Amino acid sequence: MTMTRPWALGAGLLFATLGLAAAGLAWWLPSTAALAQRTSAALEATLGVPVQVGRLEWQLLPTPRLVLHTLRTAQPQPITVETITVRLDLPALLQRQVQIRRADVVGAVVHQVSLSVGQANTLAKDATPAFGGFQLHTLPLSKLVFRNVTWVPRNGIAVVVDGQLVFDANWRPRTAQLQRPDAKTTTELALTRRGDTDHWDVLARVGGGTLNGEVTLTTNDQPNADHRLTLGGQLQPRGIEVAQALAAFNRQSVVTGPASGETTLSAQGAHVGELVQTLQTRTRFTLQPATLLQFDLDKTIRSAGRDTAGQTRLDTVTGQLATRNTPTGMVVQFSQVKARSGALSAAGQATLANRQIDAELAVDLVDGLVGIPLRVRGPLDKPQVSVAPGAVAGAVVGTAVLPGVGTAIGARVGSGVGGALNRLFGNTPARPPSAPRKPE
Repeated sequence: MTMTRPWALGAGLLFATLGLAAAGLAWWLPSTAALAQRTSAALEATLGVPVQVGRLEWQLLPTPRLVLHTLRTAQPQPITVETITVRLDLPALLQRQVQIRRADVVGAVVHQVSLSVGQANTLAKDATPAFGGFQLHTLPLSKLVFRNVTWVPRNGIAVVVDGQLVFDANWRPRTAQLQRPDAKTTTELALTRRGDTDHWDVLARVGGGTLNGEVTLTTNDQPNADHRLTLGGQLQPRGIEVAQALAAFNRQSVVTGPASGETTLSAQGAHVGELVQTLQTRTRFTLQPATLLQFDLDKTIRSAGRDTAGQTRLDTVTGQLATRNTPTGMVVQFSQVKARSGALSAAGQATLANRQIDAELAVDLVDGLVGIPLRVRGPLDKPQVSVAPGAVAGAVVGTAVLPGVGTAIGARVGSGVGGALNRLFGNTPARPPSAPRKPE
């Protein structure tokens, strides 16, 4: 009996407090229409664009809850949300503080181009909500759960994601999970914070392989500093099937095969939005084995580009992959690419942007066709392959000098790889094929 009395007293005080809070909040809370108007004003102040709220519901017991239906921003490509459910902390409300225990977002469509229009000052240190004089709690949001959220990047290739984030103070994720629910292969990402430090372990599965490592976040907190954030990280892709990985995000690949390597990433910005916009990655990769999809290199060269149908199987492909976000979308650059198989070897580089590829290779065949310049251009789903006029004829002459050589020994015939990058970006005009070397 003595042991249960403190619990009974505590329960009585809790119910008494809830009763008093219910009576007080029932008088204080405005009408549904007025609350919807206040919510629209608060969202507009946060996002920097007008926001329409179709319908709003709220309840006090058993937990203060706010449900927003049919949200839409006033933009050419609006951000829309079917439902947002917000569960508030009652003790914090009584202290005129806003603390969201859990927020659920269902059925949203987010256009990247629309995010750049708003000011997105939610995560700024001095951001305060324009909501009846209430202040943000030191832990404004404890948990965010989202389902059926469609992300539309600048290239228009939409992907649907589910996930959840659990936050610590200062908007630091304690844990985060992200999944691609409609991907044919398992595609998921998990972040876990190391204690109270700004270090997170990364565990990801994509394309039948793994992408594990760590990311770090540092803040410039010096006096008179602008509190800029710096993101860095190292990841280790292992056994990721390239075509499957890209297909999981509704993208096509010109090559397939298991990829492994080392990746570094970096970004800087005043808030999370700027970190995303400035994100850059650099990867040293190896594919072993690999298959070049959509065209047969041997057939392409021997027909001077007239017949490209088929595929090219390769023993290994190595190189460096760099990505960077730009105002017009992500740009992907391949450099120092080298490919080898029993039939050929090749070297070159490529650029992918706006779903277009522009690449240049120099290919050597085992029967003595040395340094054939090859150009690949056009849309990723149907690129065009061309061989420089006269290149094959020049290479055939080279066989008299280097019969049976399958690697680039001596001067390459046609346009060499050395100036390919400049020509790729239009810095210098392509040089005409050099004259074949005379036998000594």
